[in-house]
Amino acid sequence: MVVTVVLGVLVALLFLGLALASASVRVLREYERGVVFRLGRLGALKGPGVVLLIPFVDRLERVSLRTVTLQIPPQEVITRDNVPARVTAVAYFRVIDPNKSIVEIQDVLSATSQIAQTTLRSVLGKAELDTLLSEREQLNEDLQHIIDDQTEPWGIKVTTVEIKDVEIPASMQHAMARQAEAERERRAKIIDAEGEFQAAAKLLEAANLISRNPVTIQLRYLQTLREIGGNENSTIVFPFPLDLVQPLLNSVKNGATDADADTPGSDQLTPPVVPQADQLAPAAASHELGAGMAPPPQAAAEITTEEPASEPPPPRTAPR
Repeated sequence: MVVTVVLGVLVALLFLGLALASASVRVLREYERGVVFRLGRLGALKGPGVVLLIPFVDRLERVSLRTVTLQIPPQEVITRDNVPARVTAVAYFRVIDPNKSIVEIQDVLSATSQIAQTTLRSVLGKAELDTLLSEREQLNEDLQHIIDDQTEPWGIKVTTVEIKDVEIPASMQHAMARQAEAERERRAKIIDAEGEFQAAAKLLEAANLISRNPVTIQLRYLQTLREIGGNENSTIVFPFPLDLVQPLLNSVKNGATDADADTPGSDQLTPPVVPQADQLAPAAASHELGAGMAPPPQAAAEITTEEPASEPPPPRTAPR
């Protein structure tokens, strides 16, 4: 009977010892640290490895030191130029001071998420849409610095903040597409104009170089003719230089001038005499009389009485 009681006591003590051992021994991983509260007061930081605690006196809080990926919910933002946008982002942070992360803040993850949301709306609301789309790296740095400064008292280090996506209305997307198309056309025209300017400069240099030796242009003509002859063309339009035809044109012009000068009597030609109207009237009247028509009395009197005045004879000059 006594043996049985002793064995029962030993078994009870063994179970009690195991329970106390399980309550006083903790194993922390490499990325974990233990914040120990002894009778409610903050104690020394523990870990990693085996940690011994006083049962019913010490309480251990595990804190992970790994980087946490925080998905920031989509935020409705109105940019500085009054364009609505829907922005999603992601933040990466880790705990650098386990004691502050337990003592200074109740829920590190929730607090960091709320700070990230408010900071995202505040920073992006001060930027224009073009800046939001083209200068994301600068905005990411600004967000990271602001959130890190606000979470530093909690023992949190925000390493990176990235803007994932920016959604804008469909009408604004069409307007931006038209703007981009106009910008591409402008650049194409500028490049075309610059090409023409450079080509004109090179042509000017080539013309100055060719003008030093007239034979060069003849060689260029022959080269061009050779290039045209290589193609299967039935018609060839080839420019003929005027400087080759100019001597022939000058000789023809000089010959025509000499022929006009050698023609006899060319300077004695007089224009034909055209009869005046008062000389044609008597002839018309006589023609009517010859045809048997009697003129009126006044007309007959005028015909019989009016005679052309005879021209005075030319004065005679005595011979010298």
